[in-house]
Amino acid sequence: MDRRKFLAGTAITGAAATLAAPALAQAAPEVKWRLTSSFPKSLDTIYGAAEVFAKAVADMTDNRFQIQVFAAGEIVPGLQAMQAVRDNTIEMCHTASYYYVGVDPTFALGTAMPFGLNSRMQDAWQFQGGGMELLNTFYAKHNIHAIPCGNTGCQMGGWFRKEIRTVADLSGLKMRIGGYAGRVLQRLGAVPQQIAGGDIYPALEKGTIDGAEWVGPYDDQKLGFNKVAPFYYYPGWWEGGAMLHNFINTARWNALPKNYQAIVLNASHQANTYMQARYDALNPAALKQLVGAGTQLRPFTADVMEACLRATNEENAANSATNADFKRINDNMNAFRSDQYLWWQVAELTYDAFMVRMRGQNRV
Repeated sequence: MDRRKFLAGTAITGAAATLAAPALAQAAPEVKWRLTSSFPKSLDTIYGAAEVFAKAVADMTDNRFQIQVFAAGEIVPGLQAMQAVRDNTIEMCHTASYYYVGVDPTFALGTAMPFGLNSRMQDAWQFQGGGMELLNTFYAKHNIHAIPCGNTGCQMGGWFRKEIRTVADLSGLKMRIGGYAGRVLQRLGAVPQQIAGGDIYPALEKGTIDGAEWVGPYDDQKLGFNKVAPFYYYPGWWEGGAMLHNFINTARWNALPKNYQAIVLNASHQANTYMQARYDALNPAALKQLVGAGTQLRPFTADVMEACLRATNEENAANSATNADFKRINDNMNAFRSDQYLWWQVAELTYDAFMVRMRGQNRV
């Protein structure tokens, strides 16, 4: 072996290694963020999605990117999480976009619209149908970059002290209901109340409200609503597939290295799948337990559903007439929904309806 050639090769290799180290360090800086959740720790599924997300980010960066998760109220109240991110008080939050319809009704479109998309359609629209890009064009006006991070699936219609037999029963009804759906019910005479998850039970117990909706059997049982209201209605027509989001301060997002942005996106995907799967796995047993303990399960009547649909169309038209952002995104989502249900009625609905009938006959 030529000793000079060997030493020259060794020197080149060593120099390359020396140069590579700073490049790697630059690509993987140490970053520490805080995330405020809009939910209490007791709701392990919806709050837990933020923990799943933060752990995934840490795991994929060898703990160089750490995100500390705080429950609602530990830094800011749950319904002020978006504002804290917008104002750069905190780097990011995990929240429901529709909590902020008081700022702009367009925020509702990120989470769920009454008679809108189910959870699979939400994923399809936001990830493949251009919905995420449309929404982020809007969110950018509020200094936010948003990434979907969880879905509850179709929710229940809520807990009530008395039966809701007719549309007239909604008149004067004080109901805890989030965001846009409250405006729809207000058109039918109800009195909507936006109350954070951890504060619903005492309001229902004291009679401050007559009814309340949250998510579904698993969460509702943990919150104890069955102890203070006997009637449990379905479906939650205002949340056919409620999407949660990570809201990230735009400047903080833009400052992240591209590989860290990719990691945040993929960790959000992981949490998105986790939440839906966990709710689907846990809701059946919780529903059985609630009914077994005396909860009276009731469907909303066709008359109530159709009245709510008419009120929804009126509310949508009113907002579209005065809000260009709302109209543009809502029109896009509705066109997507139409095509989705064209497909759904061919395969998905037909299959599910058959299987439900077979289960009712104890054949599956």
